[in-house]
Amino acid sequence: GMEPGARLCLALCLAGVLPAPGCRGAQGRFAYKLLHDLFANYSSALRPVEDTDRALNVTLQVTLSQIIDMDERNQVLTSYLWVRQTWLDAHLTWDKDEYGGIDSIRIPSSYVWRPDIILYNNADEHFGGSMETNVVLRSDGHIVWDSPAITKSSCKVDVSYFPFDGQRCRLTFGSWTYNGNQIDLRNQLDTGDLTDFVENVEWEVLGMPATRNVITYGCCSEPYPDVTYTLLLRRRASFYIFNLLLPCIMVSFLAPLGFYLPADSGEKVSLGVTVLLALTVFQLLVAESMPPSESVPLIGKYYIATMTMITASTALTIFIMNVHHCGPGARPVPPWARWLILHHMARLCCVYEVGESCKSPQRALGGRAGVGDAGGPGESPGEGQVGTEVGGCPWDHCLCHHDSLLRNVGYIAGCFRRHRANQRRTGEWKKVAKVMDRFFMWVFFLMVFLMSVLVLGNAA
Repeated sequence: GMEPGARLCLALCLAGVLPAPGCRGAQGRFAYKLLHDLFANYSSALRPVEDTDRALNVTLQVTLSQIIDMDERNQVLTSYLWVRQTWLDAHLTWDKDEYGGIDSIRIPSSYVWRPDIILYNNADEHFGGSMETNVVLRSDGHIVWDSPAITKSSCKVDVSYFPFDGQRCRLTFGSWTYNGNQIDLRNQLDTGDLTDFVENVEWEVLGMPATRNVITYGCCSEPYPDVTYTLLLRRRASFYIFNLLLPCIMVSFLAPLGFYLPADSGEKVSLGVTVLLALTVFQLLVAESMPPSESVPLIGKYYIATMTMITASTALTIFIMNVHHCGPGARPVPPWARWLILHHMARLCCVYEVGESCKSPQRALGGRAGVGDAGGPGESPGEGQVGTEVGGCPWDHCLCHHDSLLRNVGYIAGCFRRHRANQRRTGEWKKVAKVMDRFFMWVFFLMVFLMSVLVLGNAA
C-alpha cells in the first residue's frame, strides 16, 4: 500500500495542481522505494527465469561506429562497436501504478544478472569485455544493456591482390558458460547497424551481414549458439597507387633506356644497377607491411618481375659492351651475323650510318655494302699503280736502292691496309652492338608495358 500523503501528492500532480518540482520530488521518492523493493531479495548471480528448464532468450545487436586499425602484418582488426543486449528478467517486474507511474529506471549493470556474452575471436592481450554502463530496466522485466566496446579481433587477411584487395573479417559473439538450452542467443537484425559509421580513410565498408550458428564443440555435447557478423571491407587503393605503383612503373621504364645510352659513355651498367637498387627499396617497403605468408601480394610479384627484367637487361648490357669494345685483334663478323644483324635487324630497328635515314634503307644498305666490299679491292689498284710506275720506269735508269725503296713502300701500304681492315672490323662489331642495343631496348620496353598492363588488369 501507498502512504496517504504520497497518494494525495500523486493525485494532485496528475491533476496538474502541484507545480513540477513537487511532482519530481514525489517521483524521486518512488524511485528509491522501487529500487529498495526490487533488490531486497534479488541475486545477480543466477539466471533470472521462473522455470530453470526453459532457455532464456537474449537478443544481440551490434552497431559499427568506427574501424580504428587494420593490422595486416599481425592480422588484427581494431574496431569501435556499440553492443546492445536485451533479455527478460522474470524477477524484476513491478506494477507501475503502485510506484507513481514509473515505467523504467536506469541502474548500474552490476546490480542485475547479465549474460556472459563475449567476442570469441578476441585478439587483445588484456581480455577486456564491454564497458560498465547502466542498464534500462522496464516494468515488465525487459532489460536493455547498451555498452560501447573497443574490440581487437583476429581476422584472416589475404593480401594476394594488395593493394587492390578486399577482406572479410568475422566478429563472433557467444555466451562463454551457458549453452543453448540455458541461453538462446539471437540476432535482432540480419545485418550490423552502419547508420552511425564514421568513414575510414583506408577501408570502404561494403556490408556487415549477421548469421546465427549453433555449434557443438569437442568439449561438450550441448549446442552453443553464436551470432557472427561478417565485416566486408574493400581497400581504397589510390594511396598505394601513387606511393608504390607509379614510382615503380616510372623507374622500370628507365631500365630499357640503358640500352639507348652510348656505349662509350661508360654509364650503361651503373644506370641498370641504380634502377635495381631503387626497386629494392620499394620492395622492402611492401614487405615490411605485409604478413610473411605464402601468398605474395600482386605488387610484390610486379616488383620481383621488374627486378628480374632489370637484372637480365644489365647482364645483356655487359655482354653487348664486350661486343662493342672488340679490340683490333677481333675476328671478322661471321656471315650469318652480318646477314641477320647488319641487314635484317638493322632495317627492323632503323639503325643506319650517321647521315642516313630510315627513309632510304635500300640505298643506305647498298652504300654500306659498297664500302665494305670495295675495301679489299680498293687497295689493289694502289699496289698496281706503284707497280705500273715501277714498270714504267726503265730498269737501266733506276736507282741502285730501288728494291729497298719498293720494300719500304710495300711495308707502309701493308700497315695501312691492316690498319684499315682492323678499323673496318671494329666498326662492324660496334654496329652489331648498336643494332643489338636498339633491338633489346624495344623488347624490354614492350615487356615493361605488358607487365604494367597485366598488373593493372589483374587488379581490375
